[in-house]
Amino acid sequence: MSVVKINVLTVPAEQREVLEKRFASRAHAVENSDGFEWFELLRPVEGTDQYLVYTRWRDEESFQAWMEGPMKAAHQGGAEGDRPKPAASGSTLWSFDVVQQAAPKQA
Repeated sequence: MSVVKINVLTVPAEQREVLEKRFASRAHAVENSDGFEWFELLRPVEGTDQYLVYTRWRDEESFQAWMEGPMKAAHQGGAEGDRPKPAASGSTLWSFDVVQQAAPKQA
């Protein structure tokens, strides 16, 4: 089964709009990656300043290939002075194996 990667981003309130705009400007950047299955950016509703970036991949190798290729290139940008300041003040990556899943039954 698939693997899930959840990047937990700590985002100060004044940076939320910046973060969301940056993700929107890169929309569809991951969709053509081999082994990619799903993406969601989850905004906190209450009680936390942490966004969750949820991605699902066919296998660990697909995720690692994306990390070393397209993702790395997208985050390197131009010269050091040209890169915008990060919107998140912290980041943690959680990894999971999917062991069970369900979808709505077709009518």
